Amino acid sequence: MEYEIRPLLANDEPILREMLYQGLSSVGNHQPSREILLRPEFAHYADGWGRTGDTGFVAHDKKDGSVVGAVWLRKPVHKPDAPPELAFAVRPEHRRHGLGTALLTQLVRANPHESTISVSLVAGKPVLRLYERFGFKVAKEGPDAIVMQRHV
Repeated sequence: MEYEIRPLLANDEPILREMLYQGLSSVGNHQPSREILLRPEFAHYADGWGRTGDTGFVAHDKKDGSVVGAVWLRKPVHKPDAPPELAFAVRPEHRRHGLGTALLTQLVRANPHESTISVSLVAGKPVLRLYERFGFKVAKEGPDAIVMQRHV
C-alpha cells in the first residue's frame, strides 16, 4: 500500500476520534462501544483539536484516501507544566509495515524541541519499544501514564 502523510489540521478532530477508537480497539480481545470516546480520560485526546501547541500527522491511503494512521502531541489543558501527551494509532490491517515508524519519524523531525512526552498505558507496553528506537527512555512511571524523555 502506498500512503501519504500530511500535517493534522484544526478540522481533523473526527479523524483523531476514529484513530483513538482504533487504538482503543486493539487493547484486549473485545471491541468496545464507540461510547468509550466520550469518557474524559479518552475524549481529551481529540476534543477541541486545533489549540495552540496541538501538532501531529495523519497518513492516508493514496489509492482510496482512507485514513490508515495518525500520531499527535497535545499539552494537557489543566497542567501547563506537564509534558505533551502522545497519541498514536495505526489501523490493525496496516500494522507491522513501517507506517507507525514513518508517522513517528515525521512527528519527531517536526518537533525536535519536544524531548519529553507522556504516553498512556492504554496502548500497552509493547509499543514502547518503538518509542525507544527513537531515543525515548522511561523517565517516570505512574498509574495511568509513562513519561519518556530523549536527549536532543
